[in-house]
Amino acid sequence: MHIKKAVYIISSPDYEKCPNPDKPEYAFIGRSNVGKSSLINMLCNNDKLAKTSSSPGKTQLLNHFEILSDSGEGNNIITSQWYLVDLPGYGFAKVSMSSRRRWEQMIENYLRKRENLTMIFVLIDSRHSPQKIDLEFLEQLKKWQIPFSLIFTKSDKENQRTVSKNVKDFLDAMRKTWQFLPQHFVTSATKKTGKDKILNYIDEVNEQLSSKKTN
Repeated sequence: MHIKKAVYIISSPDYEKCPNPDKPEYAFIGRSNVGKSSLINMLCNNDKLAKTSSSPGKTQLLNHFEILSDSGEGNNIITSQWYLVDLPGYGFAKVSMSSRRRWEQMIENYLRKRENLTMIFVLIDSRHSPQKIDLEFLEQLKKWQIPFSLIFTKSDKENQRTVSKNVKDFLDAMRKTWQFLPQHFVTSATKKTGKDKILNYIDEVNEQLSSKKTN
């Protein structure tokens, strides 16, 4: 898959104010400062698309981007339109308790009620050993029966042995309560590692959705 165009549409304080649910939707979420904006910009070939910040918690709304992509070769090129959504991070951003509760409710409503939500990509910092807050968030997604995949970020910030160990330890921690593990990707926004694999995966899911509609 190749992204031809990525355009910011709207930032919404509530799922009911999001754009019409007329396209497949892929949302990205993770702990504050996990590198979410950098990853989104890397996927979309636009360093200025999602706003990056050294201050955790900058994303406070549901941010929609409309994506135009194509895949295939020659006369078999297929063009797709879909939404990419940048969600507020969970965790320890320096915000008031009331703001944190409002964020949590906004995210829960979006995840549970957004009808065209196709996949959640949960971002995990590959520099660290398994974090309780990440594992607890995944358990919540299981409870809500929301499909997700994992993206391990910042793999260029540590040596590969440490990254591999942290990824393995995280998946092993999941095995304690999960029968099947989700799809996972190891990425670096700086080196563009994992970009093609994630985009091709989204392309495959879009194709499956399209096939279901025509059958």
